[in-house]
Amino acid sequence: MTIKVMLVDDSAVVRQVLGQQLSSAGDIQIIDVAHDPIMAQEKLQHRWPDVIVLDVEMPKMDGITFLKHIMATRPTPIVICSSLTQKGADISMQALAAGAVDVIAKPMAGVKGFLEENRKMLIDAVRAASVARVNRLRQPEAPAARPATADKGALPTIREKLAADVILAAPTGHEVFRTTERIVAIGTSTGGTQALEFVLTQLPKTSPGIAIVQHMPEQFTAAFARRLDGICQIEVKEASNGDRIMPGRALIAPGGRHLAIQRSGAFYHVEVIDGPPVSRHRPSVDVLFRSAAKSAGRNALGIIMTGMGDDGAKGLKEMREAGAHTIAQDEKSCVVFGMPKEAIKLEAAAEVMPLAQIAQSIYRYG
Repeated sequence: MTIKVMLVDDSAVVRQVLGQQLSSAGDIQIIDVAHDPIMAQEKLQHRWPDVIVLDVEMPKMDGITFLKHIMATRPTPIVICSSLTQKGADISMQALAAGAVDVIAKPMAGVKGFLEENRKMLIDAVRAASVARVNRLRQPEAPAARPATADKGALPTIREKLAADVILAAPTGHEVFRTTERIVAIGTSTGGTQALEFVLTQLPKTSPGIAIVQHMPEQFTAAFARRLDGICQIEVKEASNGDRIMPGRALIAPGGRHLAIQRSGAFYHVEVIDGPPVSRHRPSVDVLFRSAAKSAGRNALGIIMTGMGDDGAKGLKEMREAGAHTIAQDEKSCVVFGMPKEAIKLEAAAEVMPLAQIAQSIYRYG
């Protein structure tokens, strides 16, 4: 099936290079381009794309206003193409909260070379968006019995498996002694920003400590963490090397670096690691989950949520084999049922549940 795409960007260079790179995929067709949202709205009256790739900083009408109009009138998968700046990151968080399914970061200089070098990432983002069920981006109703609140595709290749082994050795199967300190590891991708917001905003400060991998570009994870920290009762921060995983805190892997869990006595902290992509991603959910299996074993809860591809499936299986309890988000509540589906196929998930029940499961686990 051909994926029909509209490009909306005020840069002629970006429109040209994006169009060339996406069209080279074979299954992607650029049906329209527009230099601002006003022109895009005019063209949308004649034909509608499967996916819109949208800049958020444009003249005449900003991308956020245009995005909100699209989501209110005819919800369509939208991939944000934003500048790799603090302002671009903050605006992109607004776009994701308003219903965008993914974000691509472009540098202020050398854009042409960057887009050419990252052809596969661009194509993967559009393909993931094309199968996203944007109606699922609307947060479900929270379950009636909420925790008591306080104040405030294919399996990894051999080459990818070896890359994971370079970063972190596989669990040995040795017993990990149970401690009173419980931790939670969460992995997600497309649709994950909205899913994480729904889950984390329900958690009280007494919830167990959480380590998170959300596929997102560098610098954008810091803006995402700041946004969540402002609306959650728990503390949410972009992880720094050595940060302790502790009750009432969620640590989000920095974009472009892996996140691993380490044990120090009865407590846990994170390591932020450079290294090659694993399961085609950096940060990789597989790296996080494998480290949880190795360092925490039965003291950990692993949760894999909405996302394209298979990152995390094998790592979640290692967690389950190490004695951890494991959960996969169900198909009905996923924006993209890729990562959870692969985990379920591997029998890595002990439970499959809707998004609305995940916060309760985290709270009960602690």
